[in-house]
Amino acid sequence: MSGRTAKIVAGVVAVASAGAAAVLAARPGAGDDPASGDRLPPATATITRGTLRESVEVDGDLGYGPTRTAAARTPGTVTWLPDSGATVTRGEPLYRLDERPAVLMYGPVPAYRDMAPGTEGRDVAQLERNLSALGYDGFTVDDEYTGATAAAVDRWQGDNGLPSSGVLRLGHVVFASGPIRVGTLIAETGRSVAPGRDLLTWTGTGKVVTVRLDLADGALAGVGATAAVTLPDGKRAEGRVTEVATVIEERVTEVEAQIALTGVALENAAVDVTFIAAERANVLIVPVAALMAAPGGGFAVQVVDGGTTRQVPVRTGLFADGRVEISGGGLAEGVTVGVPR
Repeated sequence: MSGRTAKIVAGVVAVASAGAAAVLAARPGAGDDPASGDRLPPATATITRGTLRESVEVDGDLGYGPTRTAAARTPGTVTWLPDSGATVTRGEPLYRLDERPAVLMYGPVPAYRDMAPGTEGRDVAQLERNLSALGYDGFTVDDEYTGATAAAVDRWQGDNGLPSSGVLRLGHVVFASGPIRVGTLIAETGRSVAPGRDLLTWTGTGKVVTVRLDLADGALAGVGATAAVTLPDGKRAEGRVTEVATVIEERVTEVEAQIALTGVALENAAVDVTFIAAERANVLIVPVAALMAAPGGGFAVQVVDGGTTRQVPVRTGLFADGRVEISGGGLAEGVTVGVPR
């Protein structure tokens, strides 16, 4: 997995109650003698009631998410750049060429063309939503660039030191999914740049853990899924998957997920991320070693009652961490079962 380690980690969360601790107890001498008539098992365990979990643990990288690059869209001289680490929000300039700002707006569609009356598309609706959020109105927010849209753009251009034409030129705005954090400054002020020249890098502003999973485990990391993140100091934080993408590197296809965190002070760190693959709550649990082959097929457990034993057929459920969920008549929390050697 591209140098990452993924492993299945399964665990049992026992419900604290009388007799709930699953203790594998050796019975000295019992069953040691093949001729012994009590037929008691050599060891026993107690049926517990609790939550059985199977989880997938992967390595993650804590930071501000994927790094992206802002490039010049028109030729010009770099006259202003923000400081590294600065936060830029909607309506603020990300950089200036020839003293003309490239203003940040929010949306998933990147700027790729001029927009003028008659232009239609998702990018038009995206622009109009931003203009409305910034207080410029008089138009209907839809996917059509009308004369009313042009009038609002004209006012916005005048307020931002851009030529007032009502035509939005490529390079006037930069679209991002939300507020951004400036990373590395690639260009320098005073330098002339051509279209396509990288100017700076940026990320999101929120703390994000990036993980990659095998395709087989990708369903665990759908948007909205929760994950437990273990930080370098051992503390745990809960996160939620906000973005998912399929990535291909060196002919290996994986699922890359972004997990949003809050209240974490670390800037960058390697972390462990745990996704719950399966969970069964309030079930009866025994060690897998307590299962026996039942006559006619299936499984049974050997219930120990004083000096006698009896076989009870069971239905098995989730297996995890050497434990198994069971159900069947006559089974309850606290019942003693045999564990054959």
